[in-house]
Amino acid sequence: MKWQGRRQSDNLEDRRTSGSGRKIAIGGGAIGLIFLLLQMFMGGDNAQLLQEVQNQLQQQTETVSSEPLSQEEEEMGVFTATVLADTEDVWHQIFQENKLNYEEPKLVLFRAAVQTACGGASSASGPFYCPADHKVYMDLSFFEELRTRFGAKGGDFAIAYVMAHEVGHHVQTLLGTSAKVRKLQSDLSEIEANKLSVALELQADFYAGLWAHYNRTYLEEGDIEEALSAANAVGDDAIQRKFNGRVVPDAFTHGTSEQRIYWFKKGFSSGDIRRGDTFAALTN
Repeated sequence: MKWQGRRQSDNLEDRRTSGSGRKIAIGGGAIGLIFLLLQMFMGGDNAQLLQEVQNQLQQQTETVSSEPLSQEEEEMGVFTATVLADTEDVWHQIFQENKLNYEEPKLVLFRAAVQTACGGASSASGPFYCPADHKVYMDLSFFEELRTRFGAKGGDFAIAYVMAHEVGHHVQTLLGTSAKVRKLQSDLSEIEANKLSVALELQADFYAGLWAHYNRTYLEEGDIEEALSAANAVGDDAIQRKFNGRVVPDAFTHGTSEQRIYWFKKGFSSGDIRRGDTFAALTN
């Protein structure tokens, strides 16, 4: 991706060196958040995994690094600020085309642990969006794990894809989609509620592809392949098969690798936000 020397967003909060080895409490909400992610990624019976997470969190704190950023880490901060600026430009345009106003989210970079309006979280949570404070949270070490543990190709556009996906959740919050889904889920069985979660996540993948469509000026050869490799690696079926040795479709909450690739590609090829009704597509 062509990103050097371009506009950087002012909506970046870099907390990677926030304090001199101070400790941040990650009890309470973090357990629920991490267990939710285990459910999303793993499926099936996670009781043993939950117990392990709870044991790890008994200490209630996580040490935040006070080491200065390396040159590579500094560069990654500039890169993520540039990608965030691109998402701002694209979504302002799309919202204006639909006679709407876009409110920009903030991106928080952190190491080890972070406090959010949705509760505390650790690096184990992976990148996530908190609708309560309209912020995307990322520990960049996740992307090395994405490559080494989950088999993705890696590359800067894999990071851009994940960022665009999380910003997609912000778009869903602004449009009221997320609130509608949560309300519907409250009256459904777990299996049926999971289906709505899948539709929500696939729509965020569509929005990531839509962002890439509008951002084609800055794409380089191999960028889309990096995004598709990341989407493939984090499909529910791929992760369940890797960690559980079996696939449990009723436990899917993000969609299969094939579905995630399909909806990213649909967003990228169509460039039309009206084509992203994943809810209708999954129920018809």
